[in-house]
Amino acid sequence: MVTMETNAEQIDLVARGTLDNPYDAHREPDHHALWEILVARDSEAFVECDWSVCKEDFAPMRFDGISAQGSFDPLNWSLQYPTVDSYRDDWLRMAEAYRQVPLADISHRAFLYLMQTFARVDLADDRAVVWKQFRAEALLTTGERHRALGQSVYRLHRIDGRWLIVGFVGYLPLGS
Repeated sequence: MVTMETNAEQIDLVARGTLDNPYDAHREPDHHALWEILVARDSEAFVECDWSVCKEDFAPMRFDGISAQGSFDPLNWSLQYPTVDSYRDDWLRMAEAYRQVPLADISHRAFLYLMQTFARVDLADDRAVVWKQFRAEALLTTGERHRALGQSVYRLHRIDGRWLIVGFVGYLPLGS
């Protein structure tokens, strides 16, 4: 688990390029594009509570979102987001709640980028499955710690030459 505690560490995070796409656009164009969608644009939109930044990354007529409800047992999962609009509404609620988290020594933007990694990417023809993990901890102004620990599995299709999110299973637990 990555822990951030000081402004010096935050500056080092930016200096190390952690906010940059780790995939080379020429050698790994699909991975690069998927990271831009699932990390860069989503993070920028989330921290600004601005859905318009990422709304074009979805295929509305094909989309569904399943909530794992924090469980590995599929019998506990539910079709929580039958439409992009239903997901957007909850996403905006979560983004606003995140903005209220009193992070002490790291910006909300840097913490978002820091916590996200691709654990696996499978590509076949015009289909992609991406396992994105969230793992980090930060100090709060209250002296307590804010912990991000979970994972989501995204499904994307390449439509008219562009990767679009068609669904996901989110809110899956992740062992420490």
